[in-house]
Amino acid sequence: MEIELCAASLEAIQLAKQFEFNRIELCQNLEQGGLTPSPGLINYALAYGIETHVLIRPRPGGFQYNWDEVEIMLRDILVCKSMEAKGVVVGVLNEFGTIDEKAIGLMVEKAGDMDVTFHRAFDDTYNFEKSIDTLVNLGVKRVLSSGLGSNVQLGMENLKAMVEYANGRIEIMAGGGVNANNIERLVQEVRPNAIHFSGTKKYLLDEDSMFSETVLKVNKEKVEGLINLIR
Repeated sequence: MEIELCAASLEAIQLAKQFEFNRIELCQNLEQGGLTPSPGLINYALAYGIETHVLIRPRPGGFQYNWDEVEIMLRDILVCKSMEAKGVVVGVLNEFGTIDEKAIGLMVEKAGDMDVTFHRAFDDTYNFEKSIDTLVNLGVKRVLSSGLGSNVQLGMENLKAMVEYANGRIEIMAGGGVNANNIERLVQEVRPNAIHFSGTKKYLLDEDSMFSETVLKVNKEKVEGLINLIR
């Protein structure tokens, strides 16, 4: 079973290397659910020697994008390709709440040899069988999902059914609310191809500054605890 860290900082990249994660999903602004990271952060992760899959998400909120936004996402994918990232992480839905086949098809095409993961926009769809079939037909390698629930605890039964339905045609990666109370059950009962988590806690950043912010920051002890429970 592979382990992916959702990494949004230099510290997270370093911990992923230290604890020998299979890969990272690189992003920024976890407080908004994760946004596309800067080219500088991408370059840092690649230079650090960790397998890097880059989140392509131009703004917070839902996953119905206009074509100007899709154009930005396609350009970001080409930037990742030119930097030799291992993969990109995408998600676009249409007005009917199903996967936008045109947009995702273009993204897979632009990605070329890079892996394409469909992120938790999947959990905003209403039928996981139809969504899985669509992604398989589009050539997407894996899907990150909490089982159509707000977290993996609520989506556990769906995740088990998804693994069975996918039957090796696409990788199922469980993520969203993974913690010490449910990770062993995920490993033993769901048996996904991979598990994804961020291992973060809330911190007050730069408390003495008038621009102080509360942020989600990776916590070494939390990450190490989850890794030990998996392994």
